[in-house]
Amino acid sequence: MTDDARAAWVALALVPGIGAARLESLLAAYGTPLGALTAPLRALRAVPGITAAAAGAVASASVEQGRGVLEAVRRIGGRTLVPTDPEFPALLAHIPDAPPVLFAAGDLSLLRHPAVAIVGSRDHSAYGAEVCRRMAWEAAAAGVAVASGMARGLDAVAHHAALDAGGRTIGVLGNGLGVIYPAANRRLYERMLAGGLLLTEFPPGERPHAGSFPRRNRIISGLARVTVVVEAGETSGALITAGAALEQGREVMAVPGPITSPNSVGCNRLIRDGAAPLLETRDLLDHYPDAERLPGAPVPPDPAPPGVKPLPESLTEAERRVAELLGVEPVHVDELVGRAGRAAAEVLAALGGLEIAGIVEQRAGRRFVRL
Repeated sequence: MTDDARAAWVALALVPGIGAARLESLLAAYGTPLGALTAPLRALRAVPGITAAAAGAVASASVEQGRGVLEAVRRIGGRTLVPTDPEFPALLAHIPDAPPVLFAAGDLSLLRHPAVAIVGSRDHSAYGAEVCRRMAWEAAAAGVAVASGMARGLDAVAHHAALDAGGRTIGVLGNGLGVIYPAANRRLYERMLAGGLLLTEFPPGERPHAGSFPRRNRIISGLARVTVVVEAGETSGALITAGAALEQGREVMAVPGPITSPNSVGCNRLIRDGAAPLLETRDLLDHYPDAERLPGAPVPPDPAPPGVKPLPESLTEAERRVAELLGVEPVHVDELVGRAGRAAAEVLAALGGLEIAGIVEQRAGRRFVRL
């Protein structure tokens, strides 16, 4: 594909209101994105499924806009993928409402490997964090790429665990490349660029908005043969990902939890409604007979004593210091600052990173415990 053809494709794909169905109608009518972009407004209005507003938006778009997006992607070291590119993931290309363009940064070879989506709540329990960490670690070590949504909570736990295992992980963003959201995920974002892959359908620099995360979720499940929901409350976004997987004809597995736990309501209902219960990693890996275990992949550390999580090697020096000062008994943040002998801002930043990694948990009254 020539640079102009790619720029035209990107410009047309990013026109507001032009989804997969309308893009297909335009290509059927004009053959190429460039043909659609240069068509007269009156002709665009005659295309089936194209409203007057959509026709006006297409007529206002230009190849130059597409070139600007391509250049912005190049400046941040990314790649732009369209469905005709060999790197475009085949599983994703065939889902309903498939993304017409993807922007990627990191290791594109990860898209060639079988993947599992591991998702869960932002507000999770220690049980959820431990299960998520172990599932993601063992899946990654077995050669399966772990896809998740780069959110705080269990998404971040899954990505970190896959990287700690020396495996593959794909982070699907609800915003454009170059935007770190949430801000506390900066270290994870940097780790993903160095050892994983970041993927999004939003152009560089675009901020997240209310509708971007549900759209992101269909890509997470679309990359994977199986979607695993580790822990999900009644209104968790992880359930949207599970619903997308079912619409795509993919397998959904859920980790059962206590019926008294609000964090497990979503998972238990998925199981009640037909999702396969995930009781051990072997249940998941049976879906990946073609995965090749990573040579020399580390064995996940043995579980620590109840309520205490072993510390991964990926922690910063400040995070490790703060984590080592915590145990199963809650400690107020002011006392922790005194124990650490560091500035309050540094301790709070370390606690934020540790919370994202699922290593510490904040209790009532700004007290923290080690998980």
